[in-house]
Amino acid sequence: MTTPMNDLDALRAELAARETPAMLPALAYTSPEVLAWELREVFAGTWTCLGRVDELLPTGATQAAVAVGDVGVLLTRDDERVRMFANTCRHRGHELLAPGGTSQRQSVVCPYHAWSYDLAGRVVAARGFRDLEGFDPEEHGLVELPVTVWCGWAFGHAARPIGDPGVPDFALHLGAMDGIVAAYRPQDLRLGRRHDYEVAANWKVVAENYHECYHCPVIHPELSRVSPPASGSNYHLSGAWVGGSMQLGQGMTTMSLDGRSGGRPIAGVSPTTIEYVHLLPNLLVSAHPDYVMVHRLTPVAADRTSIECAWYFPPDDLGGLPDPAYAVDFWDLTNRQDWAACESVQRGLASPHFRPGPFAPDEDAVARFDGMLADAYLGRAITATADLGEDPTGIVQ
Repeated sequence: MTTPMNDLDALRAELAARETPAMLPALAYTSPEVLAWELREVFAGTWTCLGRVDELLPTGATQAAVAVGDVGVLLTRDDERVRMFANTCRHRGHELLAPGGTSQRQSVVCPYHAWSYDLAGRVVAARGFRDLEGFDPEEHGLVELPVTVWCGWAFGHAARPIGDPGVPDFALHLGAMDGIVAAYRPQDLRLGRRHDYEVAANWKVVAENYHECYHCPVIHPELSRVSPPASGSNYHLSGAWVGGSMQLGQGMTTMSLDGRSGGRPIAGVSPTTIEYVHLLPNLLVSAHPDYVMVHRLTPVAADRTSIECAWYFPPDDLGGLPDPAYAVDFWDLTNRQDWAACESVQRGLASPHFRPGPFAPDEDAVARFDGMLADAYLGRAITATADLGEDPTGIVQ
């Protein structure tokens, strides 16, 4: 009797047999088994954005419990140094801090048997073990995991401990995207508004939608009036990211319902260009002349994604922020148009009659994104190195 293939093996077999590029097979979007693999290998196993450090660990907070894919982690901050540990006590495995929780304590105390650690993960006290022969506190410190901070955001790799040679270098993961986003100095911008959405679609459907404006004339009339859908150019540069830029229409100063800005320009960046870049797996950065919008994707189920959308603005000379409504109202409308389309795509993907379709010429960034995920499924590194050919800018028209 032949044993049926599991979903992941079936997905890999279909990808390996392909001769021409196409959208990922339906199993990539609908299978809980595939999502479970992604949470461990693509989210916990690469560099996932955890959020802004100043929001994860606000003033006074020394600890925060979050998840990186399917791995619970504990962030600590001591004298501005951020560390990350497995959120599991070295005694009996109890969580050190409840998921989503924060603490202002100067020590990490397990709520089960009161083992305690300092913010560097060293054992401070293990009740009942002080005089136990052979017990060495140094052998029972918290398991430290790789974490780094870039442009104000924390990124964690939770599949391997710090120092493991299998952890990819963050600079290689980031690649040339650093030069695009750093110009906006996101770490100096301040939060104006945040919206949380839950979308009934796979996280990759949301990402694919972000990477093309082929759909813009059909479902985004407001966006199309402000930024011509055909004005985009996509990058093809090194790093585990996908993206491109679009231009504002004549007489427009930003992405808003009337094309006017209610804020102040970000010094040193183009007054007519919007950058749309996605650092895999989950950080989408949309950089405007006067604000930066960020979507952070968190898979909830194969057909459900939690999306944190935040808008950041340059403060004025007194530290004040503009009324963010001019940007938020425009993008909340656009987001909801996108979410409705993504949910419809997800329902279509669940049909037994769905077959992956070809990419339109304007969907080259989607093809790049899907190709990077296909590489991951097939066991190849997710970090892409571009073949620039004769164009050193890496721009694909």
